[in-house]
Amino acid sequence: MVGERRQPGGFDPNVPNIARMYDYYLGGKDHYTADRVRAEEAITADPTLPVLIRENRAFLGRAVRYLAEQGVDQFLDIGTGLPTQQNVHQIAQSVNPGARVVYVDYDHQVVAHGRALLAGSDVTRMIQADLRRPREILEHPELDLLDFGKPVALLTVATMHFVPDEDDPPGIMAELRAALVPGSHLVMTHASADGVPDVVAKVVEVYNRTSAPGTPRTLEQVRGLFGEFEPVEPGLVWAPLWRPDHPVDPDQARQTWFYAGVGRKP
Repeated sequence: MVGERRQPGGFDPNVPNIARMYDYYLGGKDHYTADRVRAEEAITADPTLPVLIRENRAFLGRAVRYLAEQGVDQFLDIGTGLPTQQNVHQIAQSVNPGARVVYVDYDHQVVAHGRALLAGSDVTRMIQADLRRPREILEHPELDLLDFGKPVALLTVATMHFVPDEDDPPGIMAELRAALVPGSHLVMTHASADGVPDVVAKVVEVYNRTSAPGTPRTLEQVRGLFGEFEPVEPGLVWAPLWRPDHPVDPDQARQTWFYAGVGRKP
């Protein structure tokens, strides 16, 4: 992590917040002036950034729908961000109304919004915990909505690149993967250090002045976060190329600089 180490979860409208910036990119309304200013700086660094964020969200929708159609009925979404259109529970439960979803985030504002949205649901929960302490997630009492004796889909979408190297991302993912039984899945997107490095470096510089600086990683580094999980076709690719629902230009897809993939535990 470059710059000052910030403690997660606090509320300060004057500190640009990555969840609120993400909401701004998607056209939401839950953001403040500091978030909009920093988000516009990031867009100046890469004018395609809003498209990238929408592509990331579209991949999430395709992956969740694919897994639900394969019979997966338990989802653990870590680093969910602020509620927006087509959340994981909405997609999964449109296929299987009984699908169970637990959202995890460390941000107080995100958790408050999520709990308000999900009030009264028997099959969807929001809990507050920190990805950097996976045991905190796995031992959370409200995680009992999910049965870890059966397959679970673990989602870390646009999340792991906000975990700096000193917090040991491979170790974090290994602990989370170990809690899953065979037949479970891992869904991930991660900012790339490979595709358009000059552009990415400019965006990273902007994010270094937010609540959570970013760390793009190479294809091999991201692939390593999947560990023993076997890739679901077409493997780890640029986000728009993962089972697209419309024709995609591979060269244009690369400009999104997000890797995306789904793995299955053998």
